[in-house]
Amino acid sequence: MDLLLHLEAFVGVAEERSFSGAADVLGIAQPLLSRRIQTLERSLGGELFDRSRRQIEITGFGDLLLPHARDLLSRAEHFRGVARSATESAVRVLGVPPDCDPPALAGVLRAAADRGVALSVRELPARARSDALADGSLTLALVRVPPGTGSLDVPLGLAGVTPPHGHAIHLESLRPRRGAGATTGTEPALLVTPEDDLPRFVDHLRLELARAGLPEERVQVASSTSVALAETFAGAALLVCTEQFAVRNGISWSPPADVVLRRSYDLVPDAPDWLLPLLGAAIGSVAAPRPDDGEARVRLAVHS
Repeated sequence: MDLLLHLEAFVGVAEERSFSGAADVLGIAQPLLSRRIQTLERSLGGELFDRSRRQIEITGFGDLLLPHARDLLSRAEHFRGVARSATESAVRVLGVPPDCDPPALAGVLRAAADRGVALSVRELPARARSDALADGSLTLALVRVPPGTGSLDVPLGLAGVTPPHGHAIHLESLRPRRGAGATTGTEPALLVTPEDDLPRFVDHLRLELARAGLPEERVQVASSTSVALAETFAGAALLVCTEQFAVRNGISWSPPADVVLRRSYDLVPDAPDWLLPLLGAAIGSVAAPRPDDGEARVRLAVHS
């Protein structure tokens, strides 16, 4: 027995004092309504209405149960309302890197709204996104994966206030010039933002510096993207970042000539097809090469 349907019939008859009137209000046939009342009476063990008179009257037993029936129906309707609201306004929380392009992120939000998807964005470094995805505070996130293995690839370079924009830079050129004697300790650091504070990335960069004859200590991790940018503006550092980020903040960007630096991302868990390219535009990605796509690898190497 569907208790709520039978309670609706009971309350309807009690309020209308008529089986036919209650059937009209509830939009069901009168014989069906009568059967529901009879079934409910059998289930409860007593008559709810006195049918011996011309006008239906509620019995003492029915009068005792009527407020409780109304309360149950009210609670059930409230429960349905909460469920509807949760379904209609469920917000999906998306984790993205802290250096995304704001207009492109706005495009992500607009596209979600156009599709009836309630989406909010949280900017978090790579490690924090993985943790938040695991503890459920993020619904989905761009997750860092080994370079070249993700759905989105982002070339990185070195940005500063002095190098000409777009000219490839050799790591060896960062060594002190001959005749300048020992290093002065004022050589610009290579700043890594929290987004790239991952062992495999930092270790790779330090190894490449060592191969170029530079001290590994030149690689430093900034406390935040804003601090890294401020130190770069002050001329104290070269920032490892995307070209998109450098252009947006008015600093010159140079691709490395002798090493490939890049980020790779997957969107976890799987998301609609429309979302990934929009996120790619927000993080400054290029098409990720397939393992068997030699031409794509060449294009990526040239771009980097």
